[in-house]
Amino acid sequence: MSLLAVRDLDAGYGEDLQILHGVDIDVADGEYVTIVGPNGAGKSTVMKSVFGLTTHMGGSVTFDDTDITGMPPEEVIYEGLGYVPQNDNIFPTLSVRENLEMGAYILDDVPQDALDAVFERFPILDERQSQKAGTMSGGQQQMLAMGRALMLDPDLLMLDEPSAGLAPDLVDDMFDRIDEINDDGTAILMVEQNAKEALQRCDRGYVLAQGQNRYMDEGDVLLADEEVRQQFLGG
Repeated sequence: MSLLAVRDLDAGYGEDLQILHGVDIDVADGEYVTIVGPNGAGKSTVMKSVFGLTTHMGGSVTFDDTDITGMPPEEVIYEGLGYVPQNDNIFPTLSVRENLEMGAYILDDVPQDALDAVFERFPILDERQSQKAGTMSGGQQQMLAMGRALMLDPDLLMLDEPSAGLAPDLVDDMFDRIDEINDDGTAILMVEQNAKEALQRCDRGYVLAQGQNRYMDEGDVLLADEEVRQQFLGG
């Protein structure tokens, strides 16, 4: 049974710019799924479409047996999805703590246990609670963005290029933290430019090209596929 089921999805921006053409994506409860492919393949558009940020042109999106097709983000968040976009994913003028509190804005009160869980997972955020988020390093900002998305304890966490812009020595640490989130029971759907590393860690992977599904299999199977390696992973 799929926690997230994207079926024959057509989506884009405005009336005339269609990016996705009949895309299918599945994520099971607790599964770790990665979407890879060349620039312009529509990877980020899949994530935005699930979260209601694109123009729906056809197909369906179902989450936990609820049809969320075309549902706006302010309603999607109630269904148990967390989304961390690649850019503009923090409030730079707010403090670290204020950013985290914004992650629970739909609740009457900020749950202290959720804050404690985020601080336990990302100790640097605990140390920097009063610091303005925009003055933190890129890696710390990415941790903050993930921490904010975890404040509502989502069943599925969607991550768009979490390693983008990070120094090479921080990339492995970021992936390790994502592994830990998944190990604790949160399903992951991730778009990632570092395709080889992502496929090594995930349960299953999808390869998109020109807005369409090209390959789907277990991550290590895709890594071992010579055609996939030559066409999409740089040999």
